[in-house]
Amino acid sequence: MGKYAEDAKELLRLIGGRENIAAVSHCMTRMRFVLHEPKKADIEKIEAMKVVKGSFTQTGQFQVIIGNTVADFYNDFIAVSGVEGVSKDAVKKAAKQNQNILQRIVAVLAGIFAPLIPAIITGGLILGFRNCIDSLYLFENGTKTLCDISQFWSGMDSFLWLIGEAVFHMLPVGICWSVTKKMGTTQMLGIVLGLTLVSGQLLNAYAVAGTAAADIPAWDFGFFKVNMIGYQAQVLPAILAALTLVYLEKFFRKITPQVISMIVVPFCSLLLAVVAAHFVLGPVGWKIGSAISAVVYAGITGSFKVIFGAVFGFVYAPLVITGLHHMSNAIDLQLIADYGGTMLWPMIALSNIAQGSAVLGMIALQRKNAEAQEVNVPACISCYLGVTEPAIFGVNLKHVFPFICGMIGSACAAVVCVAMGTTANAIGVGGLPGILSIKPDSMGSFAICMVIAVVVPFVLTTIVGKKKLQDTCKATTQTTDEEKDSETIIAVDEEKKIKNLKAFLTGKVITLKDVNDGVFSEGFMGEGMAIIPEDNILYAPADATVSVLMQDSRHACGLTLDNGVELLLHIGIDTVNMKGDGFQYLVTEGQKVKEGTPLIQFDRDKIKKAGYPDTTVCVITEQAEVEKISFMAGINAQANVTVVAEFE
Repeated sequence: MGKYAEDAKELLRLIGGRENIAAVSHCMTRMRFVLHEPKKADIEKIEAMKVVKGSFTQTGQFQVIIGNTVADFYNDFIAVSGVEGVSKDAVKKAAKQNQNILQRIVAVLAGIFAPLIPAIITGGLILGFRNCIDSLYLFENGTKTLCDISQFWSGMDSFLWLIGEAVFHMLPVGICWSVTKKMGTTQMLGIVLGLTLVSGQLLNAYAVAGTAAADIPAWDFGFFKVNMIGYQAQVLPAILAALTLVYLEKFFRKITPQVISMIVVPFCSLLLAVVAAHFVLGPVGWKIGSAISAVVYAGITGSFKVIFGAVFGFVYAPLVITGLHHMSNAIDLQLIADYGGTMLWPMIALSNIAQGSAVLGMIALQRKNAEAQEVNVPACISCYLGVTEPAIFGVNLKHVFPFICGMIGSACAAVVCVAMGTTANAIGVGGLPGILSIKPDSMGSFAICMVIAVVVPFVLTTIVGKKKLQDTCKATTQTTDEEKDSETIIAVDEEKKIKNLKAFLTGKVITLKDVNDGVFSEGFMGEGMAIIPEDNILYAPADATVSVLMQDSRHACGLTLDNGVELLLHIGIDTVNMKGDGFQYLVTEGQKVKEGTPLIQFDRDKIKKAGYPDTTVCVITEQAEVEKISFMAGINAQANVTVVAEFE
């Protein structure tokens, strides 16, 4: 029997037995299950297993985080369960059985907007800054703005609009590109299609309302005319046009002989997609998008706006769990296009703050529980900065009552938010920094709402939690003799401790949050950083033993450092789908390596041609006796020279 045979048997029992497994696979750190009946999985007991580091459900897959030893665990699980493993692609295909139509639509929307969010956030911050310098009358007795009294800031205001216009007015270009990228068709055709929607030859979408019908330019085809209207900042017309292009390209690829496909496929696909976009889809999509935004706007500003705010504020956090919150991106952007701002997004930022404040309450309640604080503190910080998943999944849902207290606090803040007409310029950074994206005349009201979102969940959580966690808090303050002995056993000679990690690649060092991956970015695997590479050799960042290699995909490896710290080095995002093409191991499993030893050689061009980022992630999956790790993000690193992490 293997090392993990007993744990594998226990996991098999807790997920509902062999008959509940539709498919199973694994990646570098996680077991991936598709379950016939997901509700049969006892998540609480699964997460209580020592070998399990966490679990979550995403896109119809129940994923159990094991760590660097997942390959060994997987082999033992297959042996004891008698279930034949399948490929990751097969698991994804099987997972669709657990997704209804709405979930599939949401998954598509999430995939479309995920690559666009960094640009949208940047645009929102720029618009917020411009409003501060050209709309706040703070000078000469409240009669002039900073732009009015300074030529420099007036020029800066004009210059920054170059970026703001590119982000929001040209949004259809980004949407069309993202759709074609996600659907695996020609991205350049998507870009061209997007450009035809915002061409300078067309009447700007923002000018349509102020232009008489007779003055709107049109293409005259003799027996019919089509208005020459642009779709700046319009979401739905761009999505519909891009999806049409995708399916046209797939259709023509299928029926066109290979010898002439280079000519026929792009020409026919693009021409018909542009015709459909301007003749039918654009006008229809505009009407539908405007109708949706009108309904939402009426809810936020109408007679029942307080009720709307209370309901939305209360249910937004549960929407995050289901993934339905991704739909709000499209609605926010449509509100901005139609009304010059969004009153929906401020409530989303307040929900982030409220869940973080519930975790803050848990920090106060569990202040003597060092183990709990290792999760509580980083979860609270990330939530206040707009990333809610660690707080929701790692803390609040675990105890349930903090989650509900956060929902109540969010509802209270949302009621005040809509009552005072708080409006944002654009989607921005969530949480506390969200105030930077609020319109200047709404910053005061948003600040009041922020106070509510902090105070109410914190007070409720501490009041409710004092009784619920009393016994737990007492138990966790005691240190047994056995624990003290174990602390002595793992003590390491200070002179032999590894003090830092050297750069494993040459390139720019970024935070995990900037990686834009659901698992790494949210910290499910642990703390770390990433490097956008400029070379093609992955090096060992410290003296270590090669603990895990993925022989089928060769895109990642696990190392155990001489001080007991375990880390994962993962080349690219979703590169497991390349099945090893472009990757070559330079070491063997179990081999001891020195700092700077070449580990993996990879082909950056192949990764990019396959449509994946080559950003390489380093995650600390086991911290051992190291108390604190500081990561050096935001620098340009040289492989084997620059220190990218320090141990304390």
